[in-house]
Amino acid sequence: MSDLLRRQAALAKTEARYRGRALDFREVDCLRMLRAHLVAMGHKGLAPLPRYATPEGALRALRRTGHETLESLLDTLLPRIAPAAMLPGDVALMEAAGALEAVTLCVGHKVWGWHADNGLAEPVFIVPKQIKAAYRA
Repeated sequence: MSDLLRRQAALAKTEARYRGRALDFREVDCLRMLRAHLVAMGHKGLAPLPRYATPEGALRALRRTGHETLESLLDTLLPRIAPAAMLPGDVALMEAAGALEAVTLCVGHKVWGWHADNGLAEPVFIVPKQIKAAYRA
């Protein structure tokens, strides 16, 4: 299977799992979506995610792993690339509300993830205005 077909299949699997699901931090958030997507992409040996129920709990869990930001965590998991070099299925890190960061998935010229303008009701396609960092999945 070619790399682009593998990426398309992984994106379809991730989208089927998360489409229509509201962001709630107990079971559905960008980090859980990222882990499921990386597993679908064939990454092995990913540690299970800790339990948390709020954005603050997610930050505490992240800090317990020795990382202060999602960016530092992603830097240890995936190779960093230029945002212009992203392929479908690659990972884009974007600024979120407050001091938070959000993980989104590249789906071509847009990214897919939760956005506050949507009321966080479900993941949406977003035209990225500023990508903080990009990673090859």
